[in-house]
Amino acid sequence: MTRDQSGAGGAVPRVLLIDDEDTIRFALRRFFSKLGWEVDDATDGGAALRKILDAPRAYYDVIISDLRMPGLSGVDFHDQLASARPELLPHVVFSTGDLSSSDVADFVQRTNCLVLQKPFELSALRETVQRIASGDSPGP
Repeated sequence: MTRDQSGAGGAVPRVLLIDDEDTIRFALRRFFSKLGWEVDDATDGGAALRKILDAPRAYYDVIISDLRMPGLSGVDFHDQLASARPELLPHVVFSTGDLSSSDVADFVQRTNCLVLQKPFELSALRETVQRIASGDSPGP
């Protein structure tokens, strides 16, 4: 797939932030902006999916999604992305404060997705997104 913009070759890397909490989106936007990334965001999986599907060439180096959100949850976002744009799945990392629930554990087992437990250290986030953006993540 060709990219509109790419982290490779000196172009600006792109990230899509999906979270229903304004403060989290704001903090992550600030973090990525300081790193020089182009940042896009959405308040739930449905809004994020529309951003991705409305622009067939839309490409993100990294997609960070909360698992639990009103509207289209992170789990549902994953499943719909898997059908519509499966090539983006290795670029997705999920975040949640609830790794102990059985439905989250089942999702993680079923998909083998990367998950950061909230609250996470920014150093862990930086390391994770660098691995994903470089194509070195163990995603699906």
